[in-house]
Amino acid sequence: MGDETIYALRDVSLNIERGEYVAIMGPSGSGKSTMMNLIGCLDTPSSGTYRLNENDVSEMDDNELAEIRNREIGFIFQTFNLLARATALRNVELPMVYAGMQIDERREKAAAVLTQVGLGDRMTHQPNELSGGQRQRVAIARALVNSPSILLADEPTGNLDSKTGVEIMQVFEDLANKGNTIILVTHEEEVARHARRVVRILDGGIASDEMIRGEVA
Repeated sequence: MGDETIYALRDVSLNIERGEYVAIMGPSGSGKSTMMNLIGCLDTPSSGTYRLNENDVSEMDDNELAEIRNREIGFIFQTFNLLARATALRNVELPMVYAGMQIDERREKAAAVLTQVGLGDRMTHQPNELSGGQRQRVAIARALVNSPSILLADEPTGNLDSKTGVEIMQVFEDLANKGNTIILVTHEEEVARHARRVVRILDGGIASDEMIRGEVA
């Protein structure tokens, strides 16, 4: 901005281990969305490094980042981001299409993951035939289907009523108990309390990093 440099994040050092269930919190403008974009390889840091599974993704080009996103990151969005005219099964298949998987294998995997999230009887339904909670379950299944290193969820209950939100958070709890690495980005304390560690971002830096629950066997 003119001669002034504005830092969305500055002097941030954060380690997240495999299998952790972490909530990243912060008010609007704190830098949490930038943090999410960096973790999800949607953006690259202007300085410093980001290592994912021993790979320095901060030095990768756009094609390499796209491959990392498809292979290593499972995205779950507040607005679901489903294809409106595709069935639940087809929506979940998409990441495997981009990965070049054969049709029989990807349909089998998509069906298995939809069953895992409780939608085994809704595979042929399009998004407009599903409730908000069911749409979010489809989005979770799509995120899971390539067995990513990280499930990255941006305000995953933001478009849901409170009862459905609790049900979706139980899905995340079950996934965490199975060893999935989950990172929630949220401004809601109630959602963050479902995680086992809460990192609070303020003014572009980490204000606190607190373990709120022990590991679940």
